Amino acid sequence: MLPYAVTASWLTEHLADPTVVIVDCRFDLMDTTRGQREYAQGHLPGAYYLDLEQDLSSPRQEHGGRHPLPDPEKLAARLNEIGVTPETLVVAYDDSRFAYAARCWWLLRWLGHDRAAVLDGGYRAYVEAGYPTTTEVPSPRPGNFQPHPHPEWVVDRAAVMAAQAAPQTVIVDAREPRRYRGEIEPIDPVAGHIPGAVNYPWQAISDEQGRLKSVAELQAHWQPLAAAEQIIVYCGSGVTACVDILGLAIAGLHQTKLYAGSWSDWCSYLAAPHGRSL
Repeated sequence: MLPYAVTASWLTEHLADPTVVIVDCRFDLMDTTRGQREYAQGHLPGAYYLDLEQDLSSPRQEHGGRHPLPDPEKLAARLNEIGVTPETLVVAYDDSRFAYAARCWWLLRWLGHDRAAVLDGGYRAYVEAGYPTTTEVPSPRPGNFQPHPHPEWVVDRAAVMAAQAAPQTVIVDAREPRRYRGEIEPIDPVAGHIPGAVNYPWQAISDEQGRLKSVAELQAHWQPLAAAEQIIVYCGSGVTACVDILGLAIAGLHQTKLYAGSWSDWCSYLAAPHGRSL
């Protein structure tokens, strides 16, 4: 079975491997140009930059969430520009405990490319190990990526509403507990969570240094959900929910679906405070 994560030591030994493509996914929701700036200041040798909003999402609409899934053909064209072929192992990294790298990992798998992994520990682990970085931007490489999407991996608001009454389905909210409880809401106009959802914060699959917890630890973490026939995961906009899906996959639970629009889509149908329609 292909690994879901690789170590910095493994990756540094494969920097020149033509069958490996490295993707820098660093991003900041509150400063959307930060990732690009950090990439320009230094990145892994040979790494290409994919932007959450320009490459890994499609434009926002009235409904559908803040980061709708990208158009498969458009993302495939971008992947072809960076040399992805059916034989390529794509390794994605960020500096945010997989918040954006897992989105890239999930999107690749959603498009039928199972040869995808994240860098355990991210950029921080690589740099702290003393491995080289560069400011050189790699030239485009010819790829041969053909998307074969898995539409059954994605659900919309109507499917989530139907799932609320399904006893063998669990709806997982991946946001931090205070957002889940509605105590704070720094991004979306309405606070709270989808009725019936349980909270499994995305940060819990890694430690404070951004390294994945062990398989045994993740299996224990997800044990309450092991018997579910379907696990629907959401977050604010379908990004960090992919971290939970990564953690579930490592634990051997693959009955997952992504509510791509997530809370930002769900609350777009709700009445905002003061009677303002969202």
